[in-house]
Amino acid sequence: MNDRVEGDLISINKPLRPLSWLYGLVVGCRNMLFEMGVLKSRSFTVPVISVGNITVGGTGKTPHVEYLIRLLKDKAKVAVLSRGYKRKSHGFVIANKETTMSDIGDEPFQMLQKFPDITVAVDKKRTRGIEKLTNGEFVDGIDVILLDDAFQHRYVKPGINILLVDYHRLVIYDELLPAGRLREPVKGKDRADIVIVTKCPTDLKPMEFRVITKAMALYPYQQLFFSTHEYDDLKPVFPDLARPDNPDRLDNLAGKNILLLTGIASPEQMQHDLQAYTDKIHPLTFSDHHHFKHKDVERINETFNALPSPKLIITTEKDACRLTVAEGLSDEVKKALYVLPIHVKILQDQEDLFHQKIFGYVRKNSRNSILAKTKDDHKPQDSHRTGDRPRTISFRNI
Repeated sequence: MNDRVEGDLISINKPLRPLSWLYGLVVGCRNMLFEMGVLKSRSFTVPVISVGNITVGGTGKTPHVEYLIRLLKDKAKVAVLSRGYKRKSHGFVIANKETTMSDIGDEPFQMLQKFPDITVAVDKKRTRGIEKLTNGEFVDGIDVILLDDAFQHRYVKPGINILLVDYHRLVIYDELLPAGRLREPVKGKDRADIVIVTKCPTDLKPMEFRVITKAMALYPYQQLFFSTHEYDDLKPVFPDLARPDNPDRLDNLAGKNILLLTGIASPEQMQHDLQAYTDKIHPLTFSDHHHFKHKDVERINETFNALPSPKLIITTEKDACRLTVAEGLSDEVKKALYVLPIHVKILQDQEDLFHQKIFGYVRKNSRNSILAKTKDDHKPQDSHRTGDRPRTISFRNI
């Protein structure tokens, strides 16, 4: 599905390069203060794994955090700590059954809905958030904390720092904001313990792996992995209203007009992938994390009504969280509104190596003395599936 070319989505606004130089000066000074110890990075006794990037949006942070959740949740008590971008609450918030999307933001809410047995919390100050997750006041026995979008949050020093790099926007070819999309100079990648090149074509050739590996120029202490996004079956956003004749598989989209409704940073790849199943794609694009207001809902209703039948609306998991609380969607839209879930797959037969790296760190640094190594801990079957595989042995049950 994913057969675009490496670096094909990079666009440099050359007239803005002087502003990028000024921006880089500010970011460079901040990083220097951390390197000199003037600004302090704090370590914690609980295992902390950070997932983030050095570009503006669109590298697949949420699917990769969800990959780690699936990998760890049956073996350890997992907490996810996010900033909670665009939430309406303030300070530290730990989610419960009554928590709404506006309390914690769309991405944490998505993870809460998909993984109700883990702990989800938000706090702009990550050090405070980790303290509250580990002091026993709100929750007991957290074995590992996953930091969502925290590569630039240098006040926390994670045990494993995972940097995500979009295959279509490799940081080595990009430039600083506002001319490019880098949030800090490319040498910021040196802080990563693991670098994952995301959204790769599934049929990436061995030569391309070698070329990218050499171009990334990582240090010996860093490990490079490649991942791709794979799609699951379509699911109705409003199951009680869904038409029984609507397709649930991408293979059944041929001949249908698809309104691709997105409010994410990089919708181009999703549109490109869907074109393998139907050439009748009608994109309706909003900004990342967009909250759908009355005028937006009217636009959605009108755009869908104007499409000839047969027709369907496909959206992302993150957008579905916001659309379920949007007021004014017509019944016809609700009946035709489907979400396209995605999951991450590690390429090059390196999934076991990645699992070993994560499990080894969690075991070695866990505060729970009961955690112990088992022979096959690093080999969960179909780790992106949650409902059809046997439960693996928990560290805590050993």
